[in-house]
Amino acid sequence: MLVWERPEPPNRPAPASLSRDRIVRAAIRLADADGLEAVSLRKVAAALGVGPMRLYGYIASKEELLDLMVDAIHAEIRPVGDGWREMLRSLAVTTRQAAHEHEWLADLLGGRPQLGPHALARGEAVMAALDGVDVDAAMPVVGAVDAYVIGTVRREIAERRAERASGMDERHWQASLGPYLERTFATGRFPALATVVRDAAHLDADDTFRIGLDFLLDGIAASISR
Repeated sequence: MLVWERPEPPNRPAPASLSRDRIVRAAIRLADADGLEAVSLRKVAAALGVGPMRLYGYIASKEELLDLMVDAIHAEIRPVGDGWREMLRSLAVTTRQAAHEHEWLADLLGGRPQLGPHALARGEAVMAALDGVDVDAAMPVVGAVDAYVIGTVRREIAERRAERASGMDERHWQASLGPYLERTFATGRFPALATVVRDAAHLDADDTFRIGLDFLLDGIAASISR
């Protein structure tokens, strides 16, 4: 029986009351503060002021805990919109927002489908908005949007982590590499790349995400209208 279906043990007098929700919220606080490396049943138990063995009545393993954490964040991803395009845009934007608020989520998105109740509710809302789209196209369409968002947020979070590790923000990093690029482009070996770097608009992360998402949605619209 999956963790979402398994009943919690009966409540009993104890120095500190427990529930799956309290355990998951404590784990999320640890992960938000210090990453997934800070999450273990032992550390969560310590944060709750209980012995680690008490947690096993509620959660059988760290893998179950991670599944519950991801599903809890899916409750924050509530896409809305009139029609499939605005629903998919909202899905992309709210997923990205959740990953920026909980950096560790970027490490757990993707892979096998999330089947917790909040993830299923998200999926139901999105699929309902795709009513009228060919049933065989619905999952690939949502998969394309998910893949775009996951790839984007992983790159953005990786850049954020690199900035923290190096102490150099994007502006300082670009300034440090500027002379090297100027020397390299002066060789004439990379004319197309040099043109883009020198002449193209330098967009921030939000604009880059929005424009890329528009390209993707335009492509989906063209495909499903054929």
